Amino acid sequence: MSAADAGDGLGITLGVEEEFFLVDPETRDLLADPDEGIFVACERNGGPHKVVHEFLRSQIETNTRVCNSVAEVRQALSETRRLVVEAAEQHGARLFAASTHPFASWREQAPTPGERYRRFATTYQETVRRALVSGMHIHAGFGDDDSRIRIMTALRRYLPLLHALSTSSPLNHGHDTGFKSFRLTMMGALPRTGLPGPLHSKAEYERLVAEHRRMEYIGDARELWWDIRPASAFPTIELRICDVCTRLEDAVCIAALYAALIRWLLRLDRDGMLPPEPLTELIAADRWIAQRYGVLAFFGNRGADGGRVDIDDYAAALVEEVADDARALGCEAEVRHALAIIREGTSADRQADFYHLRLLEGDTEEEALRGVVDQVLAETKEGLDRQSG
Repeated sequence: MSAADAGDGLGITLGVEEEFFLVDPETRDLLADPDEGIFVACERNGGPHKVVHEFLRSQIETNTRVCNSVAEVRQALSETRRLVVEAAEQHGARLFAASTHPFASWREQAPTPGERYRRFATTYQETVRRALVSGMHIHAGFGDDDSRIRIMTALRRYLPLLHALSTSSPLNHGHDTGFKSFRLTMMGALPRTGLPGPLHSKAEYERLVAEHRRMEYIGDARELWWDIRPASAFPTIELRICDVCTRLEDAVCIAALYAALIRWLLRLDRDGMLPPEPLTELIAADRWIAQRYGVLAFFGNRGADGGRVDIDDYAAALVEEVADDARALGCEAEVRHALAIIREGTSADRQADFYHLRLLEGDTEEEALRGVVDQVLAETKEGLDRQSG
């Protein structure tokens, strides 16, 4: 991000949370009770980054430092992934970056001790016990309180594309689910998930939160688990719809596209030119298509002709639309990588293809599923040495 860009009022800060699974290197199953030394080592060596427990003991979450450019995001993600990879391997585990594990049983998992997690499990019962999933959240800081809400609403129509680019959860509980992101299906069993309705000011958002609290649906705004939301602890908009990306390069691409979209929409907002909002129900239809088909999606064509539009054509047009903003943010190549993801496939495509190929070549289901785990473990570490320094 150039000094000129920061000075024009369109500067954007970014931070990324990634949730991972911890895998037994022998069985390839999840470690229901991993060595606590993993977390101790991460805390000791984390520097400006944070590493924390997640709801399940078999999970671990990284939080990057605040980044002022996409280049810094790349470096920060490389550092956090390398940190946890090394800590895990020093304590008998491997790091697995996909939003579902191919064959692990939710019945074998144990929640992390703590009052908040205990209340969570008591309230949501089987829905949360079955939600053996991990995700990626991207925080973006920009604008003022009201402009952040307006831009959040304007971003809703692009959530299906951002999600499709991230899909990494096609296999669950020992079989191919038929979805490129089964994670969203499982998360949908919880209340207050999915798309938020259109909001246009901080006051409107705060009234909504106050009503939820007045009726004792929630304790605080953190319990609104929308696909995109204002963060409670920071002046950011938190993108939550994405699966965790197996390849670091894909995660950087999504952060770059998110930032470029925000900058473009901020410019439109400044000129009073934000486009009219599509119906939430139509965005939700594209959202389902994204989780079902990933980068093979055909989204609804909101132009006069109606019908469907190939995700490749849709993404190419959007990449051109935000090209000036990507250039201003110094992330043209990272944004254009979205087109490569669509051509080459996401982790979900590679997992499903590998699984079915191994079955065709004579592997048992168990062998094929273990092979998928090995593939994901290898891809999780891709590029870490290259990104160092």
